[in-house]
Amino acid sequence: MTEAAPRRRSRGGGGAARRAERSSIKIETAKYIERNIPNFEVLTEEAIEIIETNAETILEEVGVNFVDNPAALERWKAAGADVQGERVRIPRGLARKLCETAPSTFTQHARNPEKSVEIGGKNLVLAPIYGPPFVRDAKGGRRYATLEDFQKFVKLGYMSKWLHHSGGTVCEPTDVPVNKRHLDMLLAHMTLSDKPFMGSVTEPSRAQDSVDMCGVLFGKEFVQDNTVMTSLININSPMTFDDVMMGALEVYAKNNQACIISPFIVGGAMAPVSVAGTLTQVLAEVLAGVAYSQLIRPGAPVIFGAFVSSIDMNSGAPTFGTPEASLVTYGAGQLARRLGLPFRSAGSFCGSKLPDAQAAYETANSLNMGLMSGVNFMLHSCGWLEGGLVADFEKFVMDADQLGVLHGLAKGVTVSEDDQAMDAIREVGPGGHYLGCAHTQANFKTAFWKSDLLDYKPFETWEEEGARDTYALASARVDHLLATYQPPALDPAIKDALEAYVAEKKASMPDSFL
Repeated sequence: MTEAAPRRRSRGGGGAARRAERSSIKIETAKYIERNIPNFEVLTEEAIEIIETNAETILEEVGVNFVDNPAALERWKAAGADVQGERVRIPRGLARKLCETAPSTFTQHARNPEKSVEIGGKNLVLAPIYGPPFVRDAKGGRRYATLEDFQKFVKLGYMSKWLHHSGGTVCEPTDVPVNKRHLDMLLAHMTLSDKPFMGSVTEPSRAQDSVDMCGVLFGKEFVQDNTVMTSLININSPMTFDDVMMGALEVYAKNNQACIISPFIVGGAMAPVSVAGTLTQVLAEVLAGVAYSQLIRPGAPVIFGAFVSSIDMNSGAPTFGTPEASLVTYGAGQLARRLGLPFRSAGSFCGSKLPDAQAAYETANSLNMGLMSGVNFMLHSCGWLEGGLVADFEKFVMDADQLGVLHGLAKGVTVSEDDQAMDAIREVGPGGHYLGCAHTQANFKTAFWKSDLLDYKPFETWEEEGARDTYALASARVDHLLATYQPPALDPAIKDALEAYVAEKKASMPDSFL
């Protein structure tokens, strides 16, 4: 599907906006990843056909529930589905046919056009953690998240080179009323960063607020003609679509904004314990969700989502970085590509309570799985702790640093004349070394990925500098980034209009913490 050419944005504030632009500090952000390596595929053609056939059977014979949503039931009935009560049984082939109008790639525009991202194809867009009610740092320990914590995470995300996206609910600011906190979160993303961001999904009216605020930031016409938000629509697995999530999806699809249609799978609890059974359920749920988005607006951008973890059968707690979750993710990537849809999965997943060795092992497994499985949009790529209950400041910068490894791996192997290095090999010859040769001198600055966090100094130097471990280095980096943060330039007239919108909306309703 070909996207419409973006309209020119016309905003006020000319002179002040240009002065703000000139006085702002430029923060380096790497372009979204473009893979030059193959995807790792675990399903044979026969396995894929079996899973696809079984998913269609589930939709036709078992069906899915659309709860508390009479309008959705009417839409399905009009499309040819068998609707009995809240159960929707979808004839074989109907959902797949409806999915054909969804684009295989789309652009999410940032307010800074240089940071817009292309979602789909061979691209990988990295976004931070989403949804934790708790935060943790070296100074305050584990505690309920506040709006100040949220704003700090947005600043850290803005200053993180390897992150392409500001995300959404990077933590849940529990000191702000539930019915108003989405306004503060959106305002933070729009003013403290210039990267793309996500909209609110906790109530359909909050999704509409997200669209309206984007109209202030980008211009109403631009928003209707282009995608400026990606939002997370979770399915209540197994096979239940609630009215809150579907209500938000309806708002976003109607307004041409992207939604991640994402089953929430904890194997053995929300899906079968087998990989093939889980993949079958995931595909059935995604088919139904994506098809419904296209009933709202054919051509609305959507992403095939798969949040996958296994379960500890002793405690019932979710587990991460496991081979079973990897196999499901690899398989889901193949199914998404067969549908011609962008794919969302993976992240910095771990079950650890601290940013320790367990966290590092599980996170590394999960991040590499995401790169190799062909993920196009990776939510939770940094900051995840304690099964997603905690957003950790130190782990945020640890993970954000390691995302540079994914960028390096994705480049693959090139064989230009310079890469072949034949002149260097001739120059050095047997028994020499390459440190001083011309090829090394010409390439040493860019030849190897370099961590901005980890310590490679000799033991004596490391000891003299305080013998700091990675956690201590990360804590110092958090402090440094927040101390040197400066907001990206924004037209003062737009900033004033956004703040006025938030103030007016908050004043229009009483506080609610439910």
